[in-house]
Amino acid sequence: MPSFPKHSAVLSVCALLLICALSSCSPITRHQVLTTIFDGVPSMPPAEQICTEYAAEVLAKDRDEREGKGKVVATAQQASAHKPYSEKRCDDCHDKTTESGFVAKSKTELCFVCHFDFIKGSYVHGPVAVGDCLACHDPHTSVLPSLLKVRSADICAVCHKEQRQALALHTSAATHALVCVNCHSPHYGNVPYFLK
Repeated sequence: MPSFPKHSAVLSVCALLLICALSSCSPITRHQVLTTIFDGVPSMPPAEQICTEYAAEVLAKDRDEREGKGKVVATAQQASAHKPYSEKRCDDCHDKTTESGFVAKSKTELCFVCHFDFIKGSYVHGPVAVGDCLACHDPHTSVLPSLLKVRSADICAVCHKEQRQALALHTSAATHALVCVNCHSPHYGNVPYFLK
């Protein structure tokens, strides 16, 4: 059996570590690293193509779900209820003997009593970071899924009134019927701008 030089084994281990590290990176970061290390890496497709392909996937998935080929999509007519509220466990969150009416925690800490270990990303959306869950969610019931106060297509615009960066890309996404949460996680992420 032929023996391999020590540097070959070290290179193999380094290559394996690089592959493992890149598998958890965003496509843009992965491409930047690969083009820095290797020559001949194909260039990224234009953003318009990525957006168009992603829009086609999302719309096809939504169509399949509406036609019963996938999981059922909640509609605006379907109500959502917070489990402690629907089970009449008001004392899980409320204490009538305190001035705030909340059990042992302030309003900004209360959700994290049950939803502990919720944040799993390097980047955290502002309302989540300060515990302002009620900026987007009703605490008891909603006619919308996920206890949202406003439709998911409109919720980001409640606070985000500034002009979008990459305006052409966002305009293109809107023409393909994509909404913010199709590309961005509303709570946290490991990629800047909470990209999925």
